[in-house]
Amino acid sequence: MAPNRITRPLVFASALLSGAHPAAGAGKPNILFVLIDDLGWMDLGCQGNARLHTPHIDAFAGQGMRFTDAYASAPVCSPTRAAILTGQSPARLAITNHLPEQARFTPEDSKLLPAEVRDHLPLEAVTIAERLKDGGYATAFIGKWHLYQKDDSQFGPLAQGFDLNIGGCSFGGPPSFFDPYRIDFLEDRRKGEYLPDRLADETITFMRKQTARKKPFYVALFDYTVHWPMEAPEALVAKYQDRPMEGYNHKVYPAMIEAMDLAFGRVLGEIDRLGIREETLVVFTSDNGSFGGVGDARPLRADKGHLYEGGIRVPLIVRWPAVVKAGTVSPEPVILTDFHPTLLEAAGLKPTDGSTGDGESLLALLKEEGRPRREAIFWHYPNFAFHGDNRLGSAMRMGDFKLLEFFDDNSVELYNLAEDLGEKKNLAQEKPELTAEMRKRLHAWRTQSGAKMPRPR
Repeated sequence: MAPNRITRPLVFASALLSGAHPAAGAGKPNILFVLIDDLGWMDLGCQGNARLHTPHIDAFAGQGMRFTDAYASAPVCSPTRAAILTGQSPARLAITNHLPEQARFTPEDSKLLPAEVRDHLPLEAVTIAERLKDGGYATAFIGKWHLYQKDDSQFGPLAQGFDLNIGGCSFGGPPSFFDPYRIDFLEDRRKGEYLPDRLADETITFMRKQTARKKPFYVALFDYTVHWPMEAPEALVAKYQDRPMEGYNHKVYPAMIEAMDLAFGRVLGEIDRLGIREETLVVFTSDNGSFGGVGDARPLRADKGHLYEGGIRVPLIVRWPAVVKAGTVSPEPVILTDFHPTLLEAAGLKPTDGSTGDGESLLALLKEEGRPRREAIFWHYPNFAFHGDNRLGSAMRMGDFKLLEFFDDNSVELYNLAEDLGEKKNLAQEKPELTAEMRKRLHAWRTQSGAKMPRPR
């Protein structure tokens, strides 16, 4: 049977009715990559959620390109972080679950044991920070690393190309969002200080120093918020206590989102104060879907730890005024693994020699000059999430169609996301040829990636 190629036209909707197209290039930009922890696809005003207050991010979305169909590289945090840094899929890296991988998450009645997981990001993996540093950038990691086991700090940010590490350790979540934080590589400073504000301060200080030195910078602001524990400044918590927040299971969560927005707004304000907005590429996104215990992923199905859309579809906004036209919206399916090659190309650097990359540069897409050449994007999650409620499996998206394959009973599900965003109608029986073709491609991708599989119990 001939390949069933499903393509999607390159479509952009612009909020601007006039204005010049941005320049084709902008030299060697500063780069600020902001990764929020557990922020769901619907957890921003600009994503259509009127219940939440995110004015700074909403304004930021109008200044660049907002992606409607952006995906995390995995439904949990550590694999996505590794993929962003290296440009390799979690399957290829064998980092497919949040660290440390623990057998205690396996349900007692499971027929399968989870696949083996590497317990750290290997030093031989070439990170975007290493490449940018070699290219003349000052590099800083600020926030959550979560890419090694406890006491294995030799695998931390300073060994992976970052000049500065503030807070990057083995922690998956902070012991407290208020000083004293008790976070490795982050000194306590002022009792009661709020962690997102502190990380914003550290980012601002680093940007000021590099701008004064006239040196391009790369800051990975991988924020600990809006991860558990649910903690926010008292004034914001009080603001939401009596508000009707249908779908949100914890009243502090909206307060955390607003506090995150305020901190991000301060960082953006400093970029303007320094006069470097035009030459600074800012990426804002999340590492996976929202935690179901607090968030509201609707209309998406499921949440963090699942291969359904609620676990992997995330907000994504890119601003680079010298290159990206303001007010644009792209429906092109992209995955966060793409940002390793994207940032390399933006900085004028060549792909890493001898390294197999799984992402594709989005620079042509950001310029509205082209689209990714690939036909599909893939996920592999052969492990149980912390909640133990997910099914081990793989997934792929090709055009508007998404296929999920589950390992416990060898079943498949097929959905047309353009018509069924909530993944309610399984089309696998109605479209057997498409299902078979996509499944064949998924198996070939797993083989090519060296993906580790679950084991019989």
